Amino acid sequence: MGFVKRTHSCGELRVADAGQQVTLNGWAHRVRDLGGVLFIDLRDRTGLVQLTFDPTLFPNRSELRNETCLSINGTVKERAEETKNPKMGTGEIEIVVSAYSVLGTAKPLPFPVSDEEQMQSVNEELRVKHRYLDLRRPSMYRRLAIRSSLIKRIHRYLDAQDFLEVETPIITKSTPEGARDYLVPYRLDSGKWYALPQSPQQYKQLLMVAGIEKYYQIARCFRDESSRADRQPEFTQLDMEMSFVTQEDILTLAESLTIDVLNGVIEEFTLDKFKIEPFERLSYDEAMHLYGCDKPDLRFGLRLFDLTSAVAGTEFGVFKNTLEAGGVIRGVRYPGGAKMSRKEINALDEFCRELGAKGMAWLAIESEAGEGSTILSSGQAIRGSIAKFFKPEELEAIVKTSGAESGDLICMIADSYAAANNVLYRLRLEIGQRSGLRDQRVLKFCWIVDFPLVEWDADSGRWSPSHHPFTMPKEEDLIYLDTDPGRIRADCYDMVCNGMELASGSIRIHRSDIQARIFKLLGINEETQQERFGHILEAFSYGAPPHGGIAPGIERMVMQLTDTENIREVMAFPKVGGGYDPMMDAPSTIDAQQWAELGLRRS
Repeated sequence: MGFVKRTHSCGELRVADAGQQVTLNGWAHRVRDLGGVLFIDLRDRTGLVQLTFDPTLFPNRSELRNETCLSINGTVKERAEETKNPKMGTGEIEIVVSAYSVLGTAKPLPFPVSDEEQMQSVNEELRVKHRYLDLRRPSMYRRLAIRSSLIKRIHRYLDAQDFLEVETPIITKSTPEGARDYLVPYRLDSGKWYALPQSPQQYKQLLMVAGIEKYYQIARCFRDESSRADRQPEFTQLDMEMSFVTQEDILTLAESLTIDVLNGVIEEFTLDKFKIEPFERLSYDEAMHLYGCDKPDLRFGLRLFDLTSAVAGTEFGVFKNTLEAGGVIRGVRYPGGAKMSRKEINALDEFCRELGAKGMAWLAIESEAGEGSTILSSGQAIRGSIAKFFKPEELEAIVKTSGAESGDLICMIADSYAAANNVLYRLRLEIGQRSGLRDQRVLKFCWIVDFPLVEWDADSGRWSPSHHPFTMPKEEDLIYLDTDPGRIRADCYDMVCNGMELASGSIRIHRSDIQARIFKLLGINEETQQERFGHILEAFSYGAPPHGGIAPGIERMVMQLTDTENIREVMAFPKVGGGYDPMMDAPSTIDAQQWAELGLRRS
């Protein structure tokens, strides 16, 4: 059917437009029937404007419900001073409606689209099932607009740097890259399969062999792995690859792009963020020692400390047994934590136990002595769960090493280096959150470099790649390839922001002989190498250039900009747990004819 097209958008009208006859199209965001008059906030993608309906002109208004799609004609009128709404861009005017038509009726809603506060308690699966309604909310539209702006700015930046945008295939060959593949049956030859790409890794390397030199694309990637708040089965990344570059070239470009693009989005949308500054840089070993993880949140200090040397001669059983077994004593400072009650400290201990710790030892530093406390030479008093097991000079060493001050709580974990770090890095984040140190206005970026090339997988009894099997070992470490692979550092790097990995990249292997040796180290025999990777090994034998790249995650960048820890909030049509789409009811069954055409049979 026909309708009268809008003359203006809802969010653009102002007092200067008073007296104009206008036609608006949009949705009834909020309906307020006050008996003598009916008010509707009409919404389109530009904002809201208040409509006023005279009941004598429109006696039958039952069809005017929330989310009904309307076309209205009316006159712009300045509101009375006492009724103006400074919280709305159009809050100084209203539209006195002279005619309207319903373009699309709305049945009762599954959740209140107009009430952002109530939406916080709505079941997420219900929201995703009716995503077309959920996306009508201005907050959701804003997230998609921020994402769109981010991508546009990426295009502009890389186009100016002479990059060539190239699309790579979505259905390809199954080649293990760390997660399970999504497989697509090949109808013309039963038993053969395509796979959806976990990333365009091999294609972009082949583009470098092809002489493209500077490639990028906004790439769709697919990984069949467990759901997490920051992970989806399909996601989008900015994929970049360059020839004749060093690691430093790539870090410089990616850092400049990130600062330019994100600061531009922050300014455009007036986001409550501070300007992004140049990135810090840490080696993998430094990050693990100082923060217990390879994705540290640098918005606050509270670095981990190692007490292994300070308590080397202790007779305290837990510490002594851990040290004799080759373990470590590590800890983190809790500013102001000394004032916590025993119940609160016990809750912190339970938090650590749930993460795998055997327990959390603690010492409270106080300015005045209390019952059972030990007085240090500094005049500070120390008490805690383990204080009575230590000599005063040992307690002095613990306090000095920790850097604790009066009022602080020293939290300690005794375990292997890896296990202690795993608990303490999460405990550090918890302390930062409780202490209000994780400021949402700050985006603190860093580079983590010099990762180990491989890690020993005890379950499979073999080496596995820390990143992926195409990462170039540092040239000076190649001598350890056959004798001590665990010592080899990789030419790879991660971009981290506020404790979240936003991008990963590396200098790639471009020589067939080195690539074959890495495959062999990973337990991939020559026959399997040819079967799965023969195409890229052969390509490398035709004058492949040195090359490398990086791939920032688009969704994760938008998450940081919009203060959300849930990746589904920044995607138009996400999946819920297990990769299920309740809106489309996917995955779904196929009919018997499709089974037969694909040469498949039910198990």
